[in-house]
Amino acid sequence: MTDVRAGVPVDNITALGGDVYEIDTKMAGYSGITAGYLILGDRPCLVETGTSTSSPVVRDALASLGVGPDDLATVVVTHIHLDHAGGVGDIAKFFPSAQVVVHEKGARHLADPSRLMASARMVWGDQLDTLFGELSPTEAERIVALGDTGAIDLGNGRTLSSHYSPGHAKHHVGLIDSATGDLYVGDAAGVYLPQTGDLRPATPPPDFDLQTALDSIALFQALGPQRLLFSHYGPVGAVQETLERSAEELRVWVDLTRQAHSEGLDLDHAVAMVRDRTKERYTALQSDDVTAEQFELLSGAPSNVAGILHWLNRVER
Repeated sequence: MTDVRAGVPVDNITALGGDVYEIDTKMAGYSGITAGYLILGDRPCLVETGTSTSSPVVRDALASLGVGPDDLATVVVTHIHLDHAGGVGDIAKFFPSAQVVVHEKGARHLADPSRLMASARMVWGDQLDTLFGELSPTEAERIVALGDTGAIDLGNGRTLSSHYSPGHAKHHVGLIDSATGDLYVGDAAGVYLPQTGDLRPATPPPDFDLQTALDSIALFQALGPQRLLFSHYGPVGAVQETLERSAEELRVWVDLTRQAHSEGLDLDHAVAMVRDRTKERYTALQSDDVTAEQFELLSGAPSNVAGILHWLNRVER
């Protein structure tokens, strides 16, 4: 087998330098949808598990990097949406020595996922099983709940610092590596498609709030990261340019949705209008059907518009 740690991509693993490895979780059988990241220091740490159905893929990737069942020290998720944390319970079973780290507003849902799963099934219906699978519970004593800031020990003085960034979801954190300057942005900076360089916001209901989202991006800028690691998808070196674009995309989508809302359009017509008026912004939507489908799965216009409308209605009330 090719030596992954020599920097050569192997199957779904790519070495990014600084003992950081990108793992394609192969969500729903797609490549390039959701990434997990292994920080392979003295205390190996997995950032993002992917979905429940992806957990065997992630386990095997860690094994190929020399991380056995008792070697993983920490699993940390940026937030508890199922494409990021749906595999937490399964990964916790595969790696019984690992602590599970999450923001305090998401901790109880990892211990008892019943409400989260019921809500997700209402949104996704029969697609839930194909896209995400079932989030299994994690023993409460293994869960470490973070406040607005926190630090995860990676060994040898290296830390992963957590920063509350709730614009996308009220249980969302960004994570910055003291050794590399990598910032794990979760979904707070939107979704990035490496094939085309497209960047699109992620504004699902029920937690989206424009000012909070912009504040989260400003916080990321203030942290001065060297590189952004997107859960969707991959590393981006143009940090300030990308974060500025993230804020711009948010404003564009909110302005268009606000216009549709003021015209009294229902959700379906609002989605159609916003989709039509933003399509020229994204190369993916002018390319092949597979890339366009992938982009829509990553950041669906119906979900984005619904989240913004939910916020607008909340603000009006």
